[in-house]
Amino acid sequence: MPNLHDIERRISSVSSTKQITRTMEMVAAAKIRRAGERVAASTPYADSMVEMLANVAKRVGGSENALLRKHDEVKNVLVVVVVSDRGLAGGFNSNVLRHVDRLMKDKQAAGATVEVVACGKKAVGYYTYRKVQPVLSFADLSADPTVEEAASVATFAIDGYVNGDIDEVIVVYNHAKNAAEQQLRQELVLPVDTEKLKAELADDGVAADSEAKPEGDVIFEPSAEAVLDQLLPAYVRTTLYHALIDSAAAEQGARRNAMMSATENATEMVETLTRLYNRVRQGAITTEISEIVGGAAALED
Repeated sequence: MPNLHDIERRISSVSSTKQITRTMEMVAAAKIRRAGERVAASTPYADSMVEMLANVAKRVGGSENALLRKHDEVKNVLVVVVVSDRGLAGGFNSNVLRHVDRLMKDKQAAGATVEVVACGKKAVGYYTYRKVQPVLSFADLSADPTVEEAASVATFAIDGYVNGDIDEVIVVYNHAKNAAEQQLRQELVLPVDTEKLKAELADDGVAADSEAKPEGDVIFEPSAEAVLDQLLPAYVRTTLYHALIDSAAAEQGARRNAMMSATENATEMVETLTRLYNRVRQGAITTEISEIVGGAAALED
């Protein structure tokens, strides 16, 4: 059985750890609000982009834009992996990385080559350790993504897709469903599926409203096809940027949950150690009393 000094030292150590986890929980809670406001501010723009793209694609009908055209064979796949720069966030990073591993195995089993864009230090370290060199790497930006980061990924993906070097672009990230729950998402960025966008609009009720009201004439300058050609790259950039900031909000939520659980576990551990300390201390007192009584009895004899 450990002595009192060892238990006191353990209680002190756990209490110090509890203070750290509690502080990190409070910091993450403060960052959640800022990250959530950023997502809320960008969501209307992203939704409007989807609505506009779907409506223009509907008016154009068929289009020869390279970003809309599916390749006959999927031989080269680009996966954009969005994780965090730091750990202590539960399964936030591991869930994404394991999902991407399964995705890569499935694509490779189908005869495709998979390349990775690593967004976050954890992804860079994970793939570098496994001898997989990312084609693009971004670090120190997971908590505060930038438009430039999304534009760099979008430019690389669009150029590769137009030139035929890439046949599919997929982004995998954690969606901040709310402040306490994260949801793993896999989205196909390229080719752009306008039929899917129209279906999403229908699910949101936008299509129903448009059918109820007569559509007015719209004049496109220079043409509807030219407008669509401008919207498609902007849509890809917007989709990737929204995934980055959504992941940033989910990261803070996951870290807050992890630190909250760690704080609760530390509290339970301190209580358990305190009870053990009291039992050992009471046992030591009882032993001392027994020794004193025994010594007094021996003197009387």
